[in-house]
Amino acid sequence: MLHYASASVTVDCGSPSELLEVRRAHLVEDAFERIMSASRRDLQRCRLNIVWDTEDGLDYGGPSREFFYLLSRQLFSPYRNMFEYSANDIYTVQIAPERPSDRDDILEWYRFAGRVLGLALVHQYLLDAFFTRPFYKALLRLPVSLSDLESLDNSFHQSLLWIRDNNMDNCGELGLNFTVTEERSDGTSIDIELKPNGRNITVSERNKRDYLDRIIKWRLERGVLEQTEWLVRGFNEVVDHRLVSVFDASELELVISGTVEIDVHDWRANTEYRGGYHDSHHVIMWFWVVIDRMSNEQRLRLLQFVTGTSSIPHDGFVGLRGSNGLRRFCIEKWGNADALPRSHTCFNRLELPPYPTPDVLYEKLILAVEETNTFGIE
Repeated sequence: MLHYASASVTVDCGSPSELLEVRRAHLVEDAFERIMSASRRDLQRCRLNIVWDTEDGLDYGGPSREFFYLLSRQLFSPYRNMFEYSANDIYTVQIAPERPSDRDDILEWYRFAGRVLGLALVHQYLLDAFFTRPFYKALLRLPVSLSDLESLDNSFHQSLLWIRDNNMDNCGELGLNFTVTEERSDGTSIDIELKPNGRNITVSERNKRDYLDRIIKWRLERGVLEQTEWLVRGFNEVVDHRLVSVFDASELELVISGTVEIDVHDWRANTEYRGGYHDSHHVIMWFWVVIDRMSNEQRLRLLQFVTGTSSIPHDGFVGLRGSNGLRRFCIEKWGNADALPRSHTCFNRLELPPYPTPDVLYEKLILAVEETNTFGIE
């Protein structure tokens, strides 16, 4: 069983394994110590082997998926002050502007975040974190554009769209020049010149493209340039840039974080059955009725219960991975009606007892997913 205790991380580099205890209560700190002590060469060629203590067996994929799931959920949380929610929602995050910190090694932590992103990518584990479009472009070293601001700050984006679409020679009353007011952490503000002598250069129809290019660059780099450089450095210490240069920002987002909205039809079409269950078995028909009743959040939690991650591969359920490559979501007949469902995350398998009614199935499934602090894994 998998308990909220501690874990062991074995890194197999073709030499005797090194063992490190990673405590769940100190997961991020312990992971930082181990990952940052590894050489660039080891990061690129080693095989991760996660073993949670008190659990029997080897890491065939499930423990590793959960490791990256839990680590990313904590590391990229705005509550750690390294990242913040975008201006548009509470789902996507971006690097937080520079702020006073009592951590002298804060840039090393951004480098660590980059290494985590790289490790998850090369080992094909999805993260429980979604970032703004400019973040992915930074990882790919791609230039940013006006449209990239939409996911970062929609109101600012709309203001710049207005400037782009209107003749600035007819808008002299706005008094725009090549400066921008920047607020400081102490509550004061300062005017920043976007180019030399910018305060004396009025924005006109002739020079507004230059103005837009400069203010976009300022907005995207404001207070985050150094942190971004260190994060990208960590990412490139694990991932060869040539290997990801084939991606655009949208594709990189999908392979790092997957998708969050579950397509039930795709899920069902890519599910297999064992132990006497089949697609037209009455328990299986009830199961899909229950899935339809669930909210998307409940479905994601069920997916995490069975596979170790709540993210869906970019190519849908057909891309689910198990211990030795692609492995479909599987429902196996097991136990009796008094038992709770259990899961084997290494094999993406849900062991579902033959419950007598749809209501009992729903109650047992919800209880297993939402109220159980252990996962049955063999």
